[in-house]
Amino acid sequence: MNPIHQTIELLRNELGVVLSSTLARLLLAAILGGIIGLERQLRHRPAGLRTNMFICFGAAMFTVLSKQLAGVESDSARIAAQIIPGIGFIGAGSILHARASVTGLTTAATLFVVAGIGMAAGGGLYLTACFATGMILLALVVLGRMEAAFSLKSVITTYEVTGRNVDGMLREVNRLLDAEQLIMHSVHIASSDPDFRMVFAVDCEREQQSVLSIQLHESNVFGSVTRSEEHTSELQSPCN
Repeated sequence: MNPIHQTIELLRNELGVVLSSTLARLLLAAILGGIIGLERQLRHRPAGLRTNMFICFGAAMFTVLSKQLAGVESDSARIAAQIIPGIGFIGAGSILHARASVTGLTTAATLFVVAGIGMAAGGGLYLTACFATGMILLALVVLGRMEAAFSLKSVITTYEVTGRNVDGMLREVNRLLDAEQLIMHSVHIASSDPDFRMVFAVDCEREQQSVLSIQLHESNVFGSVTRSEEHTSELQSPCN
């Protein structure tokens, strides 16, 4: 056979192997990222199907390009190394601070791990990528249900109380919160003749919420106690 034809045939075979391997890695990354994204989409989280799929696919693509575009072997991880700060920037955008609580930490952590899964798939570590996906789904689904079953999630509840003495109202609320080791947020006091109206928010678990509501109603300091809409997030923690 002509040496030129032999060279062309060899290059064609090698190119086919490289392309098939690369496409398999990218396809696996898209599938795994889509699976995690679907779970987040079904739970109506900010980062859903497309976001997680794109992040996983992009991380895999940058990992593949990092190796293929490297001039020397020691430089093969330079592009891939930039994935981590990039995902950190995206994750920071998903974290919100409102009413003295932080929300979106689970979403940010999920994006960070999804990028790691994409890097594993892009590096050819198929078993590692699949195992990590299974662990993430287990944590999101099973642990999420356990949190709901055991009432482990924090709930921000707004209370409105009325009374004749502002100082007495503040002392009583602080006493009740100290007894339950809770923190009062978003305090607002207004005059509504002949009483004063005090509105405050508390970040607590549901069991603590029930106890606090009973104690507020039983107190003689308040003329009336009203509990307004509850706000639950995927992860909330008080900011000191």
